[in-house]
Amino acid sequence: QVQLVESGGGLVQAGGSLRLSCAASGSTFRINAMGWYRQVPGKQRELVASISMRGTTTYADSVKGRFTISRDNAKNTVYLQMNSLKPEDTAVYYCTADDALRRYWGQGTQVTVSS
Repeated sequence: QVQLVESGGGLVQAGGSLRLSCAASGSTFRINAMGWYRQVPGKQRELVASISMRGTTTYADSVKGRFTISRDNAKNTVYLQMNSLKPEDTAVYYCTADDALRRYWGQGTQVTVSS
């Protein structure tokens, strides 16, 4: 089992920045890819960014050039640096970690961007 705890969400004005963190605990040696999803009420959860164990990254088109995902394997932590935030980035952000059998989810952290 893997447990994920996110932090760093909050309220920010448009154009501002936030950094989300997600610390993994438990069977962390099993973790391969990690990532961030987000969800707005009434809409499907969408992938924001992911990063492999070796550091290969993928991003949603809507965040390319503004968000950066990174990870510290020694600390079992993944980060999401969010710059130039827009009101449409407002959502609950969820951290994920994959092992060979399943995807684990964090509890989510709210990000609100005011115009």
